[in-house]
Amino acid sequence: MPPAEQFADVMSRIGVGDGTRAVLYDDFLGMYAARVWWMLRAFGFDDAAVLNGGWQKWTREGRPVSTEPASYPAATFVPRPRPERIASKEDVLAATQDQGVRIINALLEPEYTGDPAFPHHYGRPGHIPGSVNVPFASVVDMTGDTRFAPEDELRQRFADTGALTSERVITYCGGGIAASQTAYLLTLLGQENVALYDGSMIEWGADPSLPLVTGAAP
Repeated sequence: MPPAEQFADVMSRIGVGDGTRAVLYDDFLGMYAARVWWMLRAFGFDDAAVLNGGWQKWTREGRPVSTEPASYPAATFVPRPRPERIASKEDVLAATQDQGVRIINALLEPEYTGDPAFPHHYGRPGHIPGSVNVPFASVVDMTGDTRFAPEDELRQRFADTGALTSERVITYCGGGIAASQTAYLLTLLGQENVALYDGSMIEWGADPSLPLVTGAAP
């Protein structure tokens, strides 16, 4: 996460501020759009949406596109930081001992389990103790539609982890991108107390003092 002043300066220059609405999209399963959505939310801006299906669905349906640069009048983005939306490694370590907090790992299952046949990119294989796995690929239609799974399927998937009734949820992945998608979906499903562990496995895996476990969740 950038400093609040830096983020506000960028948003103001591209025309995002009080009285505007932001629609976010990407060409990779909504992850990066959700990342910006979460950054906006963490800095107090709630009038943003993620385009379901993103660029792939838009172009597949033959909707209008342009190669011309777009510009909007400058706005005034006033940051209103919500520090509770971002979790530190100390927060996560404490959460491993707190039954009221559900920790969700958004990586693919072989990364979560620490499968030795799967390439690992985060220093050490495995997952944070007590975390459950909801892979990013399981919440998006991977058959070519690229939309998020239907609400009833998402609700059941997250309900099975206990996330929708937990006092708090912390999401993480490799570097805070896929986990932003998870945090976004949980928020849409009504779980308001969600935090993103921004350091994720890049930070956690690099610190040998922090615990990791391998294998499937019990």
